Amino acid sequence: MNNIGTAPATPPATSPGNRPGNRPGTLTVGQVVDAVEHLYPPQLAESWDACGLVCGDPADPVRKLLVAVDCTDEVVEAAVSARADFLLVHHPPLLRGVTGVPVTHPKGRLVHRLIRQGVALYAAHTSADAARPGVADRLAELLGVTPGAPLTPVPDGVDPETATGIGRVGALDTPMTLQEFTDRVAARLPATVWGVRAAGDPDRVVRRVAVAPGAGDSFLGTVAEMDVDCYVTSDLRHHPVDEHLRAGGCAVVDTAHWASEFPWCRSAADLLAAELPGLDTGVIDLRTDPWTLHRSSPGTGGRGEGDGQGDGHREF
Repeated sequence: MNNIGTAPATPPATSPGNRPGNRPGTLTVGQVVDAVEHLYPPQLAESWDACGLVCGDPADPVRKLLVAVDCTDEVVEAAVSARADFLLVHHPPLLRGVTGVPVTHPKGRLVHRLIRQGVALYAAHTSADAARPGVADRLAELLGVTPGAPLTPVPDGVDPETATGIGRVGALDTPMTLQEFTDRVAARLPATVWGVRAAGDPDRVVRRVAVAPGAGDSFLGTVAEMDVDCYVTSDLRHHPVDEHLRAGGCAVVDTAHWASEFPWCRSAADLLAAELPGLDTGVIDLRTDPWTLHRSSPGTGGRGEGDGQGDGHREF
């Protein structure tokens, strides 16, 4: 199992509003949920999303909280092995409806294991995407991009540079070519088999960048109307990117979905440690990106035998 980084807990001087039956100084699931929702308000979530407490008794005690992107069998085992009482994940395991959670079902297996071991589970998905500081802010900062306005519309009277919403747009700390920026993205994100790929002129200078952690091809039309040189997101498909570029859109950098969101885990753990003195927080450092193999194609590019030169593409 990969290492689980934890921040040492400092016992609070006074009890933070304990519920009856809990040891003095012990937080409860309900209190941790309140803190999570203070940082990542549920009202910021998209209407189709399923943020919130998945399982757990609000009255149960919490001494240790761990953060991960996905709730997989390996992540659950890591939380149980580390004696965590609360697991905060980004992706809701029950996003799409189910009619039951029997232990014979993959999702039911997770829920049963968590309940039996007394581990509460909370999912902060698009609520954490839209919040400040949230998933998009952390990705932007990691890549050297000022986390400015969101990609989503900003209400009248609200400063776009501080508004909540999906994605961020801002200046890159140092102008560089698309090839150099792609190298930076690959170097600063956690390693995955998927890696990083880019579409656009490798020599194009990048000064302003839009980021949307996770699957973001629905925002290609939005960034095409913005004054940006590059858009960083994940899970991009052939036709939307091709049409975006042929219409004169900005360059695009496509990352592994998990890699674009994992940096938020440390941010969330640190913020909750500050919100709840006495809570032991940490990150489950497991790569839950599903891709396990990647090979560059050494073939002919569909034009017969050759080295692939002169087709306008470069291997990064």
